[in-house]
Amino acid sequence: MIARGDLAVECGWQKLAEIQEEILRVCEAAYVPNVWATQVLETVAKKGRPSRAEITDAAMAQRAECVMLNKGPFILEAIRLLNEILQRMQPQQEKKVSFLPELKLPEVFRL
Repeated sequence: MIARGDLAVECGWQKLAEIQEEILRVCEAAYVPNVWATQVLETVAKKGRPSRAEITDAAMAQRAECVMLNKGPFILEAIRLLNEILQRMQPQQEKKVSFLPELKLPEVFRL
């Protein structure tokens, strides 16, 4: 899970964007699903209107397998907007080629 607040505490805000990108790449290369949980469209869900930064966060969510939204009175509008953004971003954010080989987990960890 990529949660910006927790991540900033661990790595500092100076490296936050770099670390987010690295987590996305490592998860992709290792075939590990990830959740984009960066307050995506939070002001839409709560106030009905997004900030510019939230639109960028929603666009970056295209590279994750799951996006977490916070609840609010305008959550349906947030879901619709997220769907619209992700559909428009799909041709732009094609998954990159994996640089690392698939991880081979021991039998104990397989589901």
